[in-house]
Amino acid sequence: MKNLPKGDKKLLNAWAFYDWANSVYTLTIASAVFPIFYEALFTDRGHYIDVFGMRLKNSALISFTTAAAFLVVSFISPLLSGIADYVGNKKAFMKFFCYLGALSCVGLYWFDLGNIYVGLAFYFLGLIGYWGSLVFYNSYLPDIAFEDQQDRISAKGYSLGYIGSVILLLINLGMIMFPKTFNITAMEAMRYSFIMVGIWWILFSQYTYYYLPKGSKENGQKLTKDVVFNGFKELKKVWGLLKDNVPLRRYLGGFFVSSMAVQTVMLVATYFGAQEIQWSSKEEGTIGLIICILIIQLVAVIGAVATSRASAKFGNIPTLIFINGIWAVFCALAYFITLPMHFYVMATIAGFVMGGVQALSRSTYSKLLPETEDTASFFSFYDVAEKIGIVIGMCIYGIIDQRTGSPRKAIVVLAIFFVTSIFLLRRVHKKEAL
Repeated sequence: MKNLPKGDKKLLNAWAFYDWANSVYTLTIASAVFPIFYEALFTDRGHYIDVFGMRLKNSALISFTTAAAFLVVSFISPLLSGIADYVGNKKAFMKFFCYLGALSCVGLYWFDLGNIYVGLAFYFLGLIGYWGSLVFYNSYLPDIAFEDQQDRISAKGYSLGYIGSVILLLINLGMIMFPKTFNITAMEAMRYSFIMVGIWWILFSQYTYYYLPKGSKENGQKLTKDVVFNGFKELKKVWGLLKDNVPLRRYLGGFFVSSMAVQTVMLVATYFGAQEIQWSSKEEGTIGLIICILIIQLVAVIGAVATSRASAKFGNIPTLIFINGIWAVFCALAYFITLPMHFYVMATIAGFVMGGVQALSRSTYSKLLPETEDTASFFSFYDVAEKIGIVIGMCIYGIIDQRTGSPRKAIVVLAIFFVTSIFLLRRVHKKEAL
């Protein structure tokens, strides 16, 4: 363990390297391999399973499980934020959630319909471990970097995460495409990819832990009831301040509805592609879906740059309105797509608008904040709103998918949310259009 001064290059690089370690979770587990693996389990038995005393469609089941995990995360995030602010050894908390998430990924190796409850538990805990570790990871930024360093090192972390996650996904794709080379089946290759994610996450995070300090305070304060619930008090304070800030309140309404739909589309896209696209074979479907995820990753970078330039020329709010318009059309068109080529085109569009909307939404929120030094509380409110939006979006998607048996209808309903977001964003005063 090294005690390096704030702003030290080694310390900053070690912090950013955690993105390299943990981003494999979001790409392999949340987006690419696990959704394909999960869908493949149902190949010979239809899309339904008897679970929790009900007969549920598989995609609805995973939607509800994801919603439940984000509901827990939205509740514990303020608790963890309060603890992170006051307890000296927050590195221990970060390690706990990191190892919880990583070991849960390893546990997915045993995911099977015969022990569905255990498998769902590992998936559930993996989500909580990933998001829980991020609370403490993000809270380190002001501790280890000066203000003029934070944007640069945060961007470096994002870049490292992108590179690392794509490298591992390409390795996994090679195993899945050529399983005989490794004397395994394609399904076994996917199971091994879950183990590789867990090992990668734990192994590369050690570099981060070696240099990160224990916490922001040399001697942590005693953990009291007030400390634990401090995060909720901060959220309540921000909620009260929103009553007097009409532009920010209106913007948050538009962001909440838009984020609800965007995050839901990205979380269910692979399940949709696996069920609704007419792939010529199971192998083509597996490879095609992973390629689509890679396309999204690549195009997202271009989209982020293009969105940044558009906002500089036309303003943040007009650009966000335009992007939400594209999303609305995207969801409406999704109802009609059936062929692989259709899906590739839609993946390209999704990647382009996804790459810019999240970054622009956060920066717009930052610009609308009142003059205050307590920006952490406002961003905590922002993050919780985003997670609650995911809970609502996934539940709506799951219910429609379960009741109608068609994810197409669920996707089309999401278009309504984008139209609603456009209406709400238009109500932000023109002088606040930034």
